[in-house]
Amino acid sequence: MTSGILINLGIFLVAAVVIGIVGTRLTRLADRLADKTGLGEAIVGAVLLGGSTSLPGIVASVSAAWGGHAELAVSNALGGIAAQTAFLAIADAVYRRANLEHAAASVPNLMQSALLVVMLAQPILASSAPAFTLLQIHPISILMLATYSYGLRLIAQAKEKPMWGPRRTNETQMDDDEEELSGSSSLTSLWTRFALYALILGVAGYGVAQSGINLATLTGISESAVGALFTAISTSLPELVTAIAAVRQGALTLAMGDIIGGNSFDVLFLAFSDMAYRQGSVYHAITQRETFLIALTILMTTILLLGLLRREKYGIANIGLESFLIIVLYLGGALFLVTVR
Repeated sequence: MTSGILINLGIFLVAAVVIGIVGTRLTRLADRLADKTGLGEAIVGAVLLGGSTSLPGIVASVSAAWGGHAELAVSNALGGIAAQTAFLAIADAVYRRANLEHAAASVPNLMQSALLVVMLAQPILASSAPAFTLLQIHPISILMLATYSYGLRLIAQAKEKPMWGPRRTNETQMDDDEEELSGSSSLTSLWTRFALYALILGVAGYGVAQSGINLATLTGISESAVGALFTAISTSLPELVTAIAAVRQGALTLAMGDIIGGNSFDVLFLAFSDMAYRQGSVYHAITQRETFLIALTILMTTILLLGLLRREKYGIANIGLESFLIIVLYLGGALFLVTVR
């Protein structure tokens, strides 16, 4: 048993390191693609970067659901959202000029936060409703995909024709095209490299998922705790690395869009897991721990949204009050999951 734990722990750590290294390289590519395609940092950060860095989590949740491990699949998705929101507080601490909520406030990021809250409410509705499925897929999974697509459309429209926006200050970083970031590489070359890195992330995510399942079995730790803390944090490493890298490059809107947009995409892990889960509706396999995680992520996201609206310029230890509260909530939630059975 000891050798099995060590082998799986080794696979887990190697895969996590690969995720962290490859995730770092995606940031500059995403920023350059945002400039070359004209899509803007908020949209590219939410859809392209957020979706690509979420690939390890998708693979982890879907493969766990396919194997019948519903708790691990759900807790990995929800734990990843909570962890990535806490990562924003770390990125806030890295940016020294002002609070990130102040400098990176934008209409797309505000709308992404609202979309995330809407999507997080849907799994609770599904788990409270009758366990009805169509071809073993709960209707809420289709609704979640439609909600995400429609939300992205609204965000894109708001970017093109905003009806209002946050007041610009000396510390506000606007999403402006930067020629020095776009470089001389062709668009085809950038897309090819981006796809290659995304593929590597997906393979590493599978390694994290399988080793995580084995560690839960061998150690006796609950799948909820393993998913919410170990696999979720490991598969979310690209978001941490890319957020910090983007902040250091001054691409604040990209950093915020990567986390918030990636979180909205991560809710879709539940829809994909529901499609892969063959024992019925994955939402009705949700335990009290997963319900706690949903409530925690809604609370953390709402606090972040309030921070983007309030736009405190300076705060505690160079981070905003909202970032401080998010860290406290995340650490408290992690302690709850580890200690309460």
